[in-house]
Amino acid sequence: MDVHKESIDITLAEEGGEVRRLGQIGGDRGSLLKMVRRQQSKGRELVFVYEAGPCGFWIYREITALGERCMVVSPALIPRRAGDHVKTDRRDSARLASLARAGELEAIHVPDIRDEAIRDLVRGRDDAVIAQRRVRQQLKALLLRNDIRYVGKSSWTGAHRRWLSELKLPEPAQQIVFEEYIDAIVVATGRIERLTWAIETEVASWRFAPVVAALQAMRGIQFVHAVTLIAELGDLTRFASARQLMGYLGLVPREDSSGEHRRQGSITKAGNSYARRAMIEAAWAYRHPARVTRIIATRQTGLPKAACDIAWRAQLRLSAKYRRMNAGTSITTRSWWRSRASSRALSGRSARASSRSELKDRNRPSIAARPNRLAKGGPRHPPLMPDRQRGAAAERRTLVERYWSGSRRHPRS
Repeated sequence: MDVHKESIDITLAEEGGEVRRLGQIGGDRGSLLKMVRRQQSKGRELVFVYEAGPCGFWIYREITALGERCMVVSPALIPRRAGDHVKTDRRDSARLASLARAGELEAIHVPDIRDEAIRDLVRGRDDAVIAQRRVRQQLKALLLRNDIRYVGKSSWTGAHRRWLSELKLPEPAQQIVFEEYIDAIVVATGRIERLTWAIETEVASWRFAPVVAALQAMRGIQFVHAVTLIAELGDLTRFASARQLMGYLGLVPREDSSGEHRRQGSITKAGNSYARRAMIEAAWAYRHPARVTRIIATRQTGLPKAACDIAWRAQLRLSAKYRRMNAGTSITTRSWWRSRASSRALSGRSARASSRSELKDRNRPSIAARPNRLAKGGPRHPPLMPDRQRGAAAERRTLVERYWSGSRRHPRS
């Protein structure tokens, strides 16, 4: 089925038979149910397939409620021929029917109604935050055009709001625009507060409430981040491994390899962008040394000891990983390593914390061994052992000089 707002194009692919078009029906619930019952009356085993899109999952739920199988597939994972430049609703439905019969389509996870409602609530709050950020930027742009600058340390604090309340722009027309921006900020802020309160109320009776609480044991993951991750990802046990979860979040590197040539690029950014952004924001907390702050200790109150232990081991590992990426590398190389590793490591450990599984440490080469591994094709140096007579700064300079003398390429992880 090729589903649109006003119409659904239907094609039938029979077992061992031809692929033939059944026609087009309306996009409403009554037309869909009438078509399904007509096909059920013929006594055939039915499997319905359609692409995930703006129409949501109500079609899936209506069909499964009638006892029939239904697959929702991701448009990005549907095989396409490179030379096919003609796209119509009829061709799209025929391709879906043919691929489903051949077993080349993989169904995506469909959340239940309650989980989808929580997800819509979280996304609504995210839209309110974006609207607040946009109108704040517009207000600052207006003030900057009139050379009005705030000399305080931070914006949108109590002092900054008092300063805004005393401002008067040179022209009456500009003052009108200024007041409208202030009112829009107040409205957006109130909207965020109301949606946050609604999320707290709904999550209290949600089936994933214990998982949300366990995730908050991790550093950098507070209530809103935890709810966002679970609302977008659903049951984390459906991922066979942390690597599969990282692939779903689009935190794995792009790769274009052939033979002995291997080339990796930036992260793929495939999958769920809401969960990926929340994970990347949380990963920045691991720039600091590992410690259990007062806020983290408050969040961990009443949680199982296993979840707290996993969170602490994750802090030790990720904070040490950040220090290793910073030590002995230039600014360009350092940022290249960080973009590849920080969020991927956190996503895997967050999944394990929620399921209370043990963290598995991976063997990483020491800083002293990196020049030999990174400078492929260059002169081979013996491992540089730390010299107690030299300072850490001198040792890092030697590492950088040896690396750049052997190769001009970025390191490959």
